[in-house]
Amino acid sequence: MITDDSLMLRRLHELRSEHRDLNTVIERLISHPLNQLQIHRLKKRKLQLKDEISWIETRLIPDDIA
Repeated sequence: MITDDSLMLRRLHELRSEHRDLNTVIERLISHPLNQLQIHRLKKRKLQLKDEISWIETRLIPDDIA
């Protein structure tokens, strides 16, 4: 049985992978800056991924009450 947590973990893995891949692409494009608009769009997507990763992580990791 697939739980919501397992779906979120799978999505989290996918997002982290895409985020990592985008980082590699951005680094390559920066060393050959031919298209600044493309770099800007990739960076924006990377930030969106980071936000979604954070959102999922906060739902998967329970708050510690001190």
